[in-house]
Amino acid sequence: MLEAQFTKKLWHFTLGFDIQAGNQIVVLWGPSGAGKTTILHCLAGLTDPSEGYIKLDDHMLYSSQKNINLPARLRHTGYLFQDYALFPHMTVRQNILYGLKNQKKSRLKKIDPLEMLDSFGIRHLIDRYPRHLSGGEKQRVALARALLVQPRLLLLDEPFNALDRSTRINLRKELKSLQEQWGIPFLLVTHDEEDAQALGDVIISLDQGQIMERTYLQ
Repeated sequence: MLEAQFTKKLWHFTLGFDIQAGNQIVVLWGPSGAGKTTILHCLAGLTDPSEGYIKLDDHMLYSSQKNINLPARLRHTGYLFQDYALFPHMTVRQNILYGLKNQKKSRLKKIDPLEMLDSFGIRHLIDRYPRHLSGGEKQRVALARALLVQPRLLLLDEPFNALDRSTRINLRKELKSLQEQWGIPFLLVTHDEEDAQALGDVIISLDQGQIMERTYLQ
């Protein structure tokens, strides 16, 4: 369960956001510059809110009142960046194993990375470098890397932005299936209405840093 309520002062407006999300895909939808990515950065610990709190599974990640601010590596949050952020000098194997370096082994259930690659249909790519992968293959590698650390929350920033329509449709289905399998909150940023409608259990519409509407689809 994700619970959060915070503000973030930006140069052109003050962002205000609150959420309670369980086993759901929550879509942050709105025009470019609405504050969607800033929300993900605050949740992930990449940017500090101005005030408020962020709580995940009864663990306080950030609280301005209690002076708590866990670093990103301790938040147990997976992040799929818009450009996938794969290391170009690393193979697929090295990329997906990289995130395990900062995790306590005692917290993790035993998951075979090769089995995860099998489930994503990319085991045959294990020794390739990102420059030799298609957009859909890069996305699957980035998702495998994010999920291998067994996050309690997965954040996705415009995950289908650079993909053709056919690949987008297939990967939407994969993402829905993954969320059902992992049973954790997914927060997904998009400005594409079709992606929002196809994926969201809840759609939060944002404009100029403010929540304009919440739509519950499931």
